[in-house]
Amino acid sequence: MRPAKKVEDSITEQQYLICPAHINHYGRLFGGQLLKWIDELAGIVAIRHCGGTVTTAAIDNLQFQAPAYTGDMIVLQGRVTYVGRTSMEIRVDTYRESLDGTRELINVAYIDMVSINCKGQPEEVPDLLLETEAQRQEYEAAKKRKQLRKQRRKEGF
Repeated sequence: MRPAKKVEDSITEQQYLICPAHINHYGRLFGGQLLKWIDELAGIVAIRHCGGTVTTAAIDNLQFQAPAYTGDMIVLQGRVTYVGRTSMEIRVDTYRESLDGTRELINVAYIDMVSINCKGQPEEVPDLLLETEAQRQEYEAAKKRKQLRKQRRKEGF
């Protein structure tokens, strides 16, 4: 039996202040910049879970729900939602935080990360200990997303 880690063991949060260099020609946060931040945070979450090197295998869900602008504070929160033998699904929620601390969800992303050894080959990861009903529901939904990723890969998407 593989060792297991709790979801909370690898939860990571990062904040950014949006500067003019992060803005696209529409005056909003450039999606590519947010994607970079999401991928970095997902990597940190995955490293914390597996205790080793990881690589991004897929970003299969990125939903922009609201824009962000220069001067906005952005908060990214990441957590493991599913683990396979060598892969981990990481959910990253992005919030726009107001000066009074109120947060508005502006993006949800799911990233498939794979643990790799020094030769770049997949390596086994710890299991995931689910402690709440919400974690179990997210895990079940992640299994469905994993099947969809496999199907899309098979179909060439």
